[in-house]
Amino acid sequence: MIESPSGFWGPVVWIIAAIVALLIAYFIQRRGEKAYKKGVQSETFLMGNPKLSEGETHIKAHNIYWGFFEGLKKYYVPTIAAHTGIINDHLIWFIAGIAVVVIILFVTGGI
Repeated sequence: MIESPSGFWGPVVWIIAAIVALLIAYFIQRRGEKAYKKGVQSETFLMGNPKLSEGETHIKAHNIYWGFFEGLKKYYVPTIAAHTGIINDHLIWFIAGIAVVVIILFVTGGI
């Protein structure tokens, strides 16, 4: 068996530490408030305001990321046009990207 520098097997220490942490969390939870007010404590907290209907709280927007897409439109338009949704195309781009990284590392002496 390979021993760690401390002379003790590392995973055993982590398992014991996890069990101790779970026991501490369990005892802290047991000391908590025992009373549960059904209906009151299960409502959504809205900073003391009464809960509104979903229609009143819904934020109407075409797209929540409109500004993000608008700012990067020059990148997204060609990307969306090139997107086919076929996994083989995604794998080809992934492999090509990895090949470029490997070539760069090879040329610069990183490999």
